[in-house]
Amino acid sequence: MKTLHKLVLATLILTSLTSKGQQEKNPNVFLITLDGVRWQDVFTGIDTNLLNSNYTHNKELLISKYVGKSEEENRKMLMPFFWNTIAKEGQLHGNRTKGSTVDLTNKMLFSYPGYNEILTGKADDEHINSNDKNYNKNVTLLETANASELYRGKVAAFASWDVFPFIINDKRSGVPVNAGYMDAVGALNEKEKFLNEIQRQAPIIWESVRLDVFTHHFAKEYIQKEHPKLVYIAYGETDDFAHEGAFDFYMKSLQNTDALIADLWEYVQNDTFYKDNTYFIITTDHGRGDGVAESSKWTSHGADVQGAEHTWLAIIGPGISKKGEVSNEQLFTNQVAPTVAEILKLETNATNTPAKPLELN
Repeated sequence: MKTLHKLVLATLILTSLTSKGQQEKNPNVFLITLDGVRWQDVFTGIDTNLLNSNYTHNKELLISKYVGKSEEENRKMLMPFFWNTIAKEGQLHGNRTKGSTVDLTNKMLFSYPGYNEILTGKADDEHINSNDKNYNKNVTLLETANASELYRGKVAAFASWDVFPFIINDKRSGVPVNAGYMDAVGALNEKEKFLNEIQRQAPIIWESVRLDVFTHHFAKEYIQKEHPKLVYIAYGETDDFAHEGAFDFYMKSLQNTDALIADLWEYVQNDTFYKDNTYFIITTDHGRGDGVAESSKWTSHGADVQGAEHTWLAIIGPGISKKGEVSNEQLFTNQVAPTVAEILKLETNATNTPAKPLELN
């Protein structure tokens, strides 16, 4: 009997170790979104029309920080990680001046519908037509991953906007979501306790959106402790600064977000769990206008704003061909979810995610 017990115990241990080894071998994905960032800002750098408009309050400072001798230099000054790292080691899609177009398929052209499209691979204009805090009836790729054997308990989401628990449907999906001004929970380290303490002591500009630096560090602490396989991080400041017409802060926030993503990438490249086995997929939930007229107003987006359907996409990782800035193509935002599913080898319902994955090679 003792021999049988030992055999059973050994089998269980071997099965556990095999499962753990398989889980660690499978790739990791960091899906990252920047709210309401235009393709123009990513690919051409600072908008000189907006720089010279009433939206700018300190023109000289912006010129010193973001204006070089060419558009190529401008975009490197604004987003150095994108153009010094991703452009060399990965792919950038969405420069419409080079015939690379990335578009939304939903017709709402604002945040909740955009995030639903990114996370589920399908627009749902019938049911998702507001930013109200309604639990999403659609199943996101985060929920699909968390329900799978390989990724159960290895999925997490961090967001600046407090609507994300509803978008991800944390109650049904079981995916841990830290969003808005939610505190970190569980067995906390000293840094997490400190973040809990200070996130509401810092200036509260918007009650529904916390500063991205807190979202970033809550995410990074969790990642270091738990090593999730699929992480979703939704930075939010850029859209809110743009809505307020604060072009100075929009530019600074975009540069800061680029630096936060660079910080995550550097961590990943120095962590044995993630190194050489992790993909970053970065995009936005919608575009916005490029002018001052109501039909194309930079501060706005939505179905009545020209250009709000135009997005962009950046990818870097071990299985990604180094194409850099891609030209002459048509991609859609609904391809993000099936692409993540393909990387993670997740089984999805084809009727729920009809879009084709991106060709990464």
